[in-house]
Amino acid sequence: MFKRLPNLKRETVTLSFEGEAIEALVGDSIAAALLAAGVESFRNSPVSGASRAPHCLMGACFECLVEVDGIANRQACLTTVEPGMAVRRQVGAPVLDISAGGRS
Repeated sequence: MFKRLPNLKRETVTLSFEGEAIEALVGDSIAAALLAAGVESFRNSPVSGASRAPHCLMGACFECLVEVDGIANRQACLTTVEPGMAVRRQVGAPVLDISAGGRS
């Protein structure tokens, strides 16, 4: 279980996950904010459909991929929260936008 350290006195920001408001601490990664809010599934495997969640929290495993403000394949563990950002689970394999240089 993910638990915040006691006595963290930082400003907060609000973002949404799947349309629900989540309060996060300024400087949190999306992964830390979602885990602190009790979110257990960040995406679904494009192969089996199984729920996936952060594993390494340092950008090596890609288990925390989410969609941020309509952009797929964002690593939640490496992306800092910003006020008002809209985060969604990444379900299945995202469609690549070749016109964006191969990025989706």
